[in-house]
This record gives sequence, structure tokens and C-alpha cells, in this order.
Amino acid sequence: MLDPDAISPESPEARRLGVGGRVHRRLGDLGLSDRAIEIIRRVAMGVWSEGFVHAGNLAYLSLLTLFPFFIVAAAFARLFGRTGDGIQAVNTFLRTVPPNVADVLRKPIEDVLAARSGSLLWLGALIGLWTTASFIETVRSILRGAYGTTSNRPFWKNRLTSIGLIIVSVILVMVAFSAQVILTGAEQFIVRVLPFATDWAQFLSLTRIAPAVALYVALYILFYTLTPGRYRNSRSPKWPGAFMTASWWLATTLLLPLVLNLLGGYDLTYGSLAGVMIALIFFFVVGLGVVIGAELNAALAEDLPDRLEDEPRSDPRDKEEIQAS
Repeated sequence: MLDPDAISPESPEARRLGVGGRVHRRLGDLGLSDRAIEIIRRVAMGVWSEGFVHAGNLAYLSLLTLFPFFIVAAAFARLFGRTGDGIQAVNTFLRTVPPNVADVLRKPIEDVLAARSGSLLWLGALIGLWTTASFIETVRSILRGAYGTTSNRPFWKNRLTSIGLIIVSVILVMVAFSAQVILTGAEQFIVRVLPFATDWAQFLSLTRIAPAVALYVALYILFYTLTPGRYRNSRSPKWPGAFMTASWWLATTLLLPLVLNLLGGYDLTYGSLAGVMIALIFFFVVGLGVVIGAELNAALAEDLPDRLEDEPRSDPRDKEEIQAS
């Protein structure tokens, strides 16, 4: 039996089994204001239980896996004859982080990509796939902790799923770049050749928000794919967590530079490591947003399908012991 303190005390499995000896209220039985309060309470307790530990892990793994991921992206871009997409992927990502963080990461990433070619690039890509998969597995662990479940699947199956998810993500990135190039060309064609169709040009100019949209779509795919099977196949929504995390990410990108300017003096505290520490702080805050998104989805999950694929993290005997007492 796993330690119940290691999971969210308000996880769907804890509510389903009645762990803790209390009757959990269903959201459908509550009014609008009470429902909002109950959701906030569930999320807050889940984040307080495990959020800061997971956020720290994600901050470390983000720096550790960022370079390998772009090596993988560069390798696949070269495989499909689109060498420039590797650098474009880097630039797109750097537009979603604060300028301070982008300045720290840009040159090292570009140097790493420039130093790898041929067999060395593919060797780096293979190592990068395995390393980046560790980040995916950490997010899987966060979601399973939020829902209160574990998986009976072998380790290698989970790892292969993570590697497959990374490959699909890289391919989607290249497709998105191709679509963005086409739409940008269409916008320029309309402006220069068809000036009377300015409404269409304005519509196509909305593609400039593509990084934010791509961020949400990537997070939604990540959340949906890694949600435990019994809840992934249920009617509980998956989009709120992705939307919350994307919004949290973008808000952090906008506000972190302002906060750092107000505080000041961090370069005197960390010296030459100030840039790295800013990146770690950014990824820590974003990691906390990932945990909040996972806990939000778990807080909204109540309806279960008949077919259950995962084992509950809490032992069902806990409920029997509670009832007997």
C-alpha cells in the first residue's frame, strides 16, 4: 500500500473511496458560488500537498531537457529536409519566455545545434529522446498524483509512449511552421495584390499569436495523453488544466521581468549565475502552473466510465477500515 500522504488529499480516488473519513461533496449538487469555492479548495490542497516539490523537479528537468529536445527537433528537421526549422523552433520557444531568460538560453542552444551534424547529431538525438522522456514521465507522475492513481503498465511502455509523444510534438511543430509560412505569404499577397480584401489580411495577421495558440495546443495534448486512462476516457474536461497552465505561463512571461526589476540586486546575490537562476525561477513558476493545471482537472473529475484501466493509488481497504471504525 502506498503512502496516502504522497498523493493529493482531495484527489478523485480519495473522494471516491472516502479516504480521510469524510463525505466529499459532488460539484453537481452545489450552487455556482459553492462549486467555485469547492474547486478552489481542492486545487489549493492538492498544490500545497505536492506542488512545490514537483515545481522544483520540473524547473531542474526543464533546463536539463531543453537542449536535448532542440537537438531532437533539429535532427528530425534535417531528416525532412527542413534544416531551418530547428532554429525556428528555438526562436518560437524563446518568444514564450521572458527576455532575461531568452538572452541566457539563446546562444548556448544555438551553439549546441551548430556543433552537431551528421552521425553526431543523430547520436545526440537518441540521447535527447531518452532524456526528454524523463520530463514527460515527471508530468505523468504529477497527473497521477493529482488523480490519486498509479499505472500497472511496464516501465518501458510508458517510456515508449513518452518518446512517441516527443516525436509527434516535433512533427506538429514543423507542420505549424509550414502553415505559418503559407499564411504569412497569403497575407502579403492580399495586401499587395488584393488591397480591397483587407478584412482577410487582418484575419490572417492573427497568425502572429501562433506561439500562444501552439502553447495551449501542446499543453492540451500533453494533459490529455498523460491523464490516467480511467479519467481520460470519462466526461470530465481536460481543457481547463491546459488553458490554466498556458495562461499562467504567458502571465509569468509578462510579469517576471517587472518583478525582477522591482526587486533588483539579484545579480549581486548570484553573480555570474544570475542568468541561470532567473531561468530556474521562471521554470519553477511555470512548473507550479503545470501542477495547478493538473489539480484543476482532477478537481473537476467526478464521473467515471464503467471500464477502469488504472489501479487506485489508495488501497481500497482504507475505505473498509474507515467504515469499520
